[in-house]
Amino acid sequence: MNTKRWIALSIAVALFIFSIGINAVIGFLKSDIVSNVTKGTDVNLQENIIEGGNFTKRIALLTVDGVIQDVGPSTPWATLEYDHQMFLSQLESIKNDPTVGAVVLSVNSPGGGAIESAEIHEKIVELKEERNIPIYVSMGSMAASGGYYISAPADKIFAHRETITGSIGVIMSSYNFSQLAENLGIEFETIKSGEHKDMFGGTRATTEEEKAMLQEMINDSYEVFVDVVEQGRGMSEAEVKAVADGRIVGGSQAIEAGLVDELGGLEDAIASLRTDYGLEDAQLFEYKSDLGGFGSLLGMNISSIFGPSAETQMITKLMSSSNSPRLMYLYGEF
Repeated sequence: MNTKRWIALSIAVALFIFSIGINAVIGFLKSDIVSNVTKGTDVNLQENIIEGGNFTKRIALLTVDGVIQDVGPSTPWATLEYDHQMFLSQLESIKNDPTVGAVVLSVNSPGGGAIESAEIHEKIVELKEERNIPIYVSMGSMAASGGYYISAPADKIFAHRETITGSIGVIMSSYNFSQLAENLGIEFETIKSGEHKDMFGGTRATTEEEKAMLQEMINDSYEVFVDVVEQGRGMSEAEVKAVADGRIVGGSQAIEAGLVDELGGLEDAIASLRTDYGLEDAQLFEYKSDLGGFGSLLGMNISSIFGPSAETQMITKLMSSSNSPRLMYLYGEF
């Protein structure tokens, strides 16, 4: 072979070896060994001290930021905006930590899954009942639908005048591709065990009978939502349903409706909690997770090399389940 062919062959071999090396590293990072370390339920929670003070009666600052959905745990190569299992672990940690004497929950979310919202709500109620500690909520730019659902049990709720909240209700949506398919000459072939097996699946129009079935499910979840607000806010059913038609409200309107207690931001909520419960000298901390330290060891963003971003993972998962509608406590589209 001439010199050019030897050079070409050498380059090809080098690329082949490099490819094997990269795949081996990716394989290790995505192996069971690593996944066992990075599962949300197994993540080692660490603490970040925000304000020093008395350690015997501390204030925990928790944050729900983003759509409330369980799309799997954060990993060293993809950190989620909201990690559901991680957040549940934080609530569980507080329940078992006698040094935590109060909680401030910062909520900036349009809501999300009905099941995930209910899981958070149940954990918060359980925490209040078993530990008997105060929980204050600080709403960010949005705390709507499921974002309000998880806020309702709080002892006091703060919102900005510009906060979008409310949207009390339930939604289930899907796409109907049947007309588009017909225009493109695509014919769906479905073999099913019952006439409703493919209902709301997007391949045909939903019948009136099926809409009634789905509406019954929606109504049932709606009544649960109303009950949550009634119990959390000490309101009557009539008072809740007066604003529980899916409408969104601003901070001032939310106060008038009884959904929010005071206007203010996070600092106001923390200051009020300290004053109301004699916690002026209490330490303020938040949780952070230890995902194994791969990012710090390598000194780079692993996601840019070894895998898709958290947003890509989430969108991929949501798109892959688009034909499986679910009950959502969600305002807007995602």
